[in-house]
Order: sequence, then structure tokens, then C-alpha cells
Amino acid sequence: MASGGNPNLPGAPSQPRPPHPQQQQPPGASPATPMTHLRPPSLANSPFQSLFHTPPSHNPAFQIHMGATSSPQTPFMATAAAAAAQSAKRPPQKPPVRPPAPGSASAASMAAAYKAAAAAAAAGSSGGVDLTPAARRNNKKRKLPEKQLPDRVAALLPESALYTQLLEFEARVDAALARKKVDIQEALKTPPSLQRTLRIYVFNTFANQGPPDPPTWSLKIIGRVLEDGAEMDPASVVPKHNPAYPKFSQFFRRVTIALDQTLYPENPLIVWENARSAAPQEGFEVKRKGDKEFVANIRLEMNYSPEKFRLSQPLMEVLGVEVDTRARVIAALWQYIKAKKLQNPNDPSFFMCDPQLKKVFGEDKLKFAMLSQKISQHLSAPPPINLEHKIKLSGNGAAGSACYDVLVDVPFPLQKEMMAFLANTEKHKDIEACDEVISASIKKIHEHRRRRAFFLGFSQSPVEFINALIASQSKDLKLVAGEANRNIEKERRADFYDQPWVEDAVIRFLNRKPANEGPGGGAGGS
Repeated sequence: MASGGNPNLPGAPSQPRPPHPQQQQPPGASPATPMTHLRPPSLANSPFQSLFHTPPSHNPAFQIHMGATSSPQTPFMATAAAAAAQSAKRPPQKPPVRPPAPGSASAASMAAAYKAAAAAAAAGSSGGVDLTPAARRNNKKRKLPEKQLPDRVAALLPESALYTQLLEFEARVDAALARKKVDIQEALKTPPSLQRTLRIYVFNTFANQGPPDPPTWSLKIIGRVLEDGAEMDPASVVPKHNPAYPKFSQFFRRVTIALDQTLYPENPLIVWENARSAAPQEGFEVKRKGDKEFVANIRLEMNYSPEKFRLSQPLMEVLGVEVDTRARVIAALWQYIKAKKLQNPNDPSFFMCDPQLKKVFGEDKLKFAMLSQKISQHLSAPPPINLEHKIKLSGNGAAGSACYDVLVDVPFPLQKEMMAFLANTEKHKDIEACDEVISASIKKIHEHRRRRAFFLGFSQSPVEFINALIASQSKDLKLVAGEANRNIEKERRADFYDQPWVEDAVIRFLNRKPANEGPGGGAGGS
């Protein structure tokens, strides 16, 4: 391409256009010449209108066609550039803007162009073939899941039927696991409990009751939750602890042991509190020096979870329960009302009080909404468990062994397994790794399908395929360069460049060149 011609005008002559007679600049003329203020008619609706809203450095078309231009410029071009650089009275213009990036509308136009190319190629072949290259997909189309195979791919791969069956089976398994996970989560919000018997063993041991070593004794309090088939410890009378149940100290809020104040005046009271305990224990042990027998008082305050209450005597006579939780007391009252048919048939929100309930509530009828409030008056803190144990310092082995049974609520044995199941379902590292491998394979299959369709279309009709491909790529290039409105057929004719806007186009183009660019395109000019 000649350096003097306009590189952005297709079909321009190889030699520079001679300057207009009225625009010829005499030698020695001042740089500020009226030539720089010529304003031919407006360029509205001109095919080259986009050229004058984008500087050459930002326009892809200029970057493509003028990247290597280094020939010397004509005096007319150099003078016009200098005049533009020194002109201070030029009317203000809008700042240059970049051409709009290919957005949704441009993407749709590109997709339409390739569809037209595919249709043109398919018209000359025996059957319709997808000619869309790999990188020319409409981004607005909804993407299939990464592990799904579309029908067009499944038709080419007979083995894909087995893969589709595996996907369906995986979906059913995932749905079942999701349902079970939700059920377990709901069950853990209100963990079920079982009522078991806690057996408390109280005994003491002694040593060195004779000279010369000082005599000592130890008081031990140990508890175990009883269950069928529990193994006994051969070394003692206490069965082995089951790790599925809480440890002994977790059943108590406070344990107080009172010794004989006359024998141990310095520290006669030993108190253990659950809130201050660092870790749960399987039992308690108090060790002291002494050779005299006495009675130790043991006070156990239960740590019920959920909290239990002691029922009043009238309510205890109705329900036959001494200590229970608030929820169980209300449920037992509801069962009593149903069994006695005390609900008011005209107004189900009320129930009638029989003689026993009158002793509890003091009314003939009561509203169900007031039941919980009325119950609170008959619930109090449960009494502690008071035990007495005589410290014996004679005999063989454990002296004065005694057992006491207490009903306690223990968590459901499978609760730990349920928690472990939920924790394992959250760890999907192996599954995610397999999904990534499957996704990569699916992408390769899609890529090979596109390549197959591309080359199959070329093999069936090479000429039509190449023509359609070149036409579609040309349209894409125009969209990228912002020249979608240009008419190539009109630009091929000479009379196209005799229009009034051509001169103004040349002047504006020259004025937009950098002021310090020399005639030869260098960095500096003299």
C-alpha cells in the first residue's frame, strides 16, 4: 500500500491525491492558515462516520492496515499536521470514544452471520451439517450441565447410552442422600433420648492402718449406665464404661462430700462443680489420712438435660410421676384429658376439670392456652440425692460397698454415627475430583464434535464452505472494527470518493495524527 494514499479507504489510488487548488499553501505561509478551518458539509450517515469518532490508535482497522507505514509524507500532510498542532481557535469537539465492544447485539449478529454461512454451505451439500467453528458460540445460549451429553453428541457415540444411564442412577442416589441428610438434620435439632438406669457405686478403701506407715483411706463414687449384656470388670465389681454413653460426672451439676468436722476441722467440706470441671470424669475419689471410722454425707445435684422438675403432690396424684420434664408433663396431661374425654365439644379450646384436676387448677374448666402457665405453679426444682456412707477401716478389699439406682436420660446411641454421616457427606474431594475428570472429558468430546462437523462440511462441499466461512469472518471483522454499515460494493466505484465529505475526512484524519510525528513517521520532527 502506498504511503501517500488513505490506508482506510478501500480502492484508493497508489499515489497521493494532489492538493486542492484552493488549499495549496504558498511557501513561507504562516502555520495558522485558514485551510485548517475548512468545514465541508456534515458527515452524518456517512459510511466512514465511525472513523471520526475513534482515534487511529484505538481503531482496530488502523492498527491492521497502518501498523508498518514508515514512508515519508507529502508536504501537504506535514503542513496540515503542523497547522493542526499550532491552531488554538479550533472549535471544541467531542472527545474520541472507542467503538462499542461486541455485546449482546454484536454477539447475536455474529451468530446470525455464521448461521447464514452454515446455511449457504449446507445448500450445496447433500445434507445439513453444523459448520460453526469451536470459538463461535452464542454466549446467551443456555449451557448444559457439564456432565450432560447433548443429543447431537449422543447420536455420534453409541456408548453414550451407558453413560446416560449412569447419570440417571447418580441423580437418584444424590436425591436419596439429600433426603436422608435433611431427615438427620431435623432429627438432630431435637435429639431423641432414652431412659436408662444410672447405678452409683459408693465404697472406700484403706491402707497402712498399722505401724510404721501413716494410715490412709479413699472414698470412691463411681457410676455406670446399665444395659443388657454389659461386661463386668474382673478387677472390681463395677462394669466397664460404654463409650456410647456420657461419663459419670456429666450427670451431675454439683457434688458435695461432708466429712466429720471433729476429725478434719481444716477442710471438712469437698465441693465439685460441673461448670468448673475441665473434662468429664468417670468417678470421684477423696483421699485422706486417718485411722478412725466415721460417716460421710454425700449430696448429688443432678444435671438433667433437658431440665426436669419435681411435681406438686396434687399433680403427682393425677399423673403418677414425681420428676419429669415440662414437655412430658404437658403431654401426659393431654393424654389424661383425652382418656377421660374432658375436652369441651362445643368449644375445643377448653377442657372440663374433673375432681382430681380441680385440686390441681382450682377451676371447673380451663383453656388449653393457659395450661402451660398453670403448670408452672406446680413445678419446682428436683431435690438433690442425699447419701450416707460409713468409712470403714477394717475388712478385706472394698469396705462398705453400696449401690444406688437413678433414672437418667441418655442420648440416642446412633447420634454420633448420624453426626459422622453428616460430616462425611460434606467432604466431596474424591467426588469433585471425579467430576472434574468427567467434565474435562466432556469438553474434549464437544471439541472433537465441532472439529468433525467443521471438516465434514469442508469435505462435502469445499468451495461453498470456504466462501461461506470467508463471508462470515469478514462480517465478524467489520463488527469488531465498528464498520458494519459500510457498503463494500459502493466503495469499489470511483464516484464514491467524489462526495463532499471526502475532503473533510482527509483533513480530520490528518489533524488526528500526533503533533510530534515527523514526516517519516518518526518520534520527532524538525
